[in-house]
Amino acid sequence: MNHLLCGLAANDNLPSSLLDRLIAVADAEVADPLADRADLSRAQAVALAARVAESGVPLAYRGRLTAADVDPVARPDVALALLDTGAAPAAWARLLAADPVVEHREKLAACPGLPPDVVETLAADPEIRVVAEAALWAPAQVAARLAAHPHAEVRRMVGANEATPPSVLEALVTGDGLPAARHCLVCDRRTSPFAHDPHGPRPDRDLPPWASCDGAHASTTHDLLYAALRNPTTPAGALVGFVDHPSHLLRRALAARRDLPPSVYELLASDPDPGVRAGLAENPAIGDAPIRALADDDCHNVRRGPAHHPGVPLDVLIAGHHNATAPALLACLDDEARPVAAGHPALPQSVVTDLVAGADLRSAEAPAANPSLPHTVMTELLPPPPVRAGSPGGDAEPAAPGPRRGRDRRTR
Repeated sequence: MNHLLCGLAANDNLPSSLLDRLIAVADAEVADPLADRADLSRAQAVALAARVAESGVPLAYRGRLTAADVDPVARPDVALALLDTGAAPAAWARLLAADPVVEHREKLAACPGLPPDVVETLAADPEIRVVAEAALWAPAQVAARLAAHPHAEVRRMVGANEATPPSVLEALVTGDGLPAARHCLVCDRRTSPFAHDPHGPRPDRDLPPWASCDGAHASTTHDLLYAALRNPTTPAGALVGFVDHPSHLLRRALAARRDLPPSVYELLASDPDPGVRAGLAENPAIGDAPIRALADDDCHNVRRGPAHHPGVPLDVLIAGHHNATAPALLACLDDEARPVAAGHPALPQSVVTDLVAGADLRSAEAPAANPSLPHTVMTELLPPPPVRAGSPGGDAEPAAPGPRRGRDRRTR
């Protein structure tokens, strides 16, 4: 790496003439900060893309290149970037839908605003990766049709697509009304039954460590359910039965939803998996009963959630926490947390003084112990000092022996 050239490329005060010279000698490392310059002209962007091929995609995403600057046949990667930003003609999408490179068709399937005929072409692609990507971004009618696709991976992507109709998502979860899937990525690659040993070597790196298939496509079906549980369009009524599912990952996804009946949240508050309870504690949709249960949880990560919950009851609320703020403490003074809040050093001095001066001596104990209590008030709270000897009205008292004068006889 030429650090000096990289530094110049990022210098906001670099003159345009020197910028041209820098583009002429740029490599991939210098091109990266050059592509990010706000003063890069269109001509300079075209020159940089011609000099360093890798800079074409970031230049397209940053709006430095236009469709007029790019040949989609010579630079399909840059053309895809422009399609992804909506800055390329529809004809390019039709051209790239027939690109022999699978990765290009897969990237095209994720681009927004594709013409309907291109979506249909991608949904019928011979490569499952392309069809699955199309299923993830397809409009409602196409997604509904792909829900019955014979490949489980395509169905999984339909389950994650928020444009999928709710009734179709419910059918994916329950299996009602859909033919059984015949293939998955696992049985495409390995002879069924197959399961990765999670603690052993992975013979197929394209498959996740939990991959398994015994003919029912277990791992892909599990991933489909997880996607549907996380999809806000999936009807809550189809999901409540997962509250006691053996998969903690599915129960964690359920705990994050904001549209479940209160009774489901109450059951999840006692889930044996702390990850489920911690996720539930951060869910703003839960009510008082789960909040109170989670506030007393044995796991610190779970208890932390109710402290930040917008609906936490005041008697459950950071009052003794060292980071508690004055407004939070003031709110706690009218609740059962009053003794703890009254002793917190973040409470304003004037409030502490008023609490000490209150009629209830037991309630005054906490503010009297508050380090924010002014010294003058501390003095006023103490009883008057006893009358010393020799003072008016007092009896004589022997004087304490003073320091010895002269050398101690025991020393030499």
